[in-house]
Amino acid sequence: MTASKPEKLYEQAREIYAASGIDTDAALRTLKSVSLSLHCWQGDDVGGFERPDAALSGGGLQVTGRHPGKARTADELRSDLGKAFSLIPGSHRLNLHAIYGEFGGRLVDRDKIRPEHFRGWVAWAREKGLKLDFNATCFSHPLADAGFTLSHPDRAVRKFWIEHVKACRKISAALGRELKSPCLHNLWIPDGSKEVPVDRGAVRALLKESLDEIFTVEYSPLQMRDSLESKLFGIGSESFVVGSHEFYLGYALTRGKLLCLDLGHFHPTESLADKISAILLFAPGLVFHLSRGVRWDSDHVVVLNDEVLAVTEEIVRAKALDRVRLALDYFDASLNRVGAWVIGARAALQGLLYALLLPESGLREAEAEGDGFLRLALREEARLRPFGAVWDRFCLETEVPTGSRWLDEIARYEREILSARGPATS
Repeated sequence: MTASKPEKLYEQAREIYAASGIDTDAALRTLKSVSLSLHCWQGDDVGGFERPDAALSGGGLQVTGRHPGKARTADELRSDLGKAFSLIPGSHRLNLHAIYGEFGGRLVDRDKIRPEHFRGWVAWAREKGLKLDFNATCFSHPLADAGFTLSHPDRAVRKFWIEHVKACRKISAALGRELKSPCLHNLWIPDGSKEVPVDRGAVRALLKESLDEIFTVEYSPLQMRDSLESKLFGIGSESFVVGSHEFYLGYALTRGKLLCLDLGHFHPTESLADKISAILLFAPGLVFHLSRGVRWDSDHVVVLNDEVLAVTEEIVRAKALDRVRLALDYFDASLNRVGAWVIGARAALQGLLYALLLPESGLREAEAEGDGFLRLALREEARLRPFGAVWDRFCLETEVPTGSRWLDEIARYEREILSARGPATS
């Protein structure tokens, strides 16, 4: 039987990489072990299903665009996610927010949500062979309008949000138990202020107190894990964010929690890749929310840019693929929402594959010998190797379209399914 063009190109690529001591087959086996967590909120502009007129509001978040095809129901969202997963090579996870429960047309307030509200998602995940992650939703709610939740000065408001997060952790444990895979529960809150506060310490003490109360309930790590996500600023919290990187770093390290680093939540000139090896010396693990800030934390679709390459390379170099969980986190309503998932996920996986195909032994030897020229030259020469042929091999082995063929599937899905929904109204 005559080999196909992708197979021929891969054989050529394998020989080229082998000449530099790189085993492409081993790189592909490693990449197959990686699971990304896709974010459900890209499909419906962070609206959720609490009420029919739900729309993202408050908390320093903003979705722009009105491209046709916004998911309006859980079934529509699951259909869109199913199409996206079918075009992403590998085996992955779904990341849910609390507002995506199915509440039977009733308004169930956040402190009253229960595992049964997510039975539909569990059944769907089991059918598709997926695992689930979860997030508390501490925004788009009247009790978040003041810009404070777990650090609100009113004890009654804080208690509401404490009970919400407790409920979310209970749901997470149930999801992990049902699907036999630890569910990652991530906590991000929008708390902060537009102007400089007088007493930062007092507000952060309230947040610490709330977190301590939340984590009095312990769950098996076989069912769920906790992560805490910081932010530099948000709309309405430009001058002060309660849950800063330093706050959560200290809390996570002293409480045995995971730290979540979002690529859009730091200063544009700050390297998140540099933080990985430092934090992993002291922390049990890390979570990365992959996003793309353009001039500010604008949650653009992830692409294979220098920042993604730097982070994925550092994860691979640190041999930390088993200690770092990767999730997508962006929302763009200006383009095909399903395609946006696929672009971001493929970019993240391509970054990891590129890192796995770097000449590690040569780079380490050059560095050990103090040969900065050779180290730099090897990195630059690696850019010219036939990386795309190895990527296509990964797609073939995991039975998804190679090259740009997946674009035809997106176009067909938009023509047959998404366009019938009409433009987004919010």
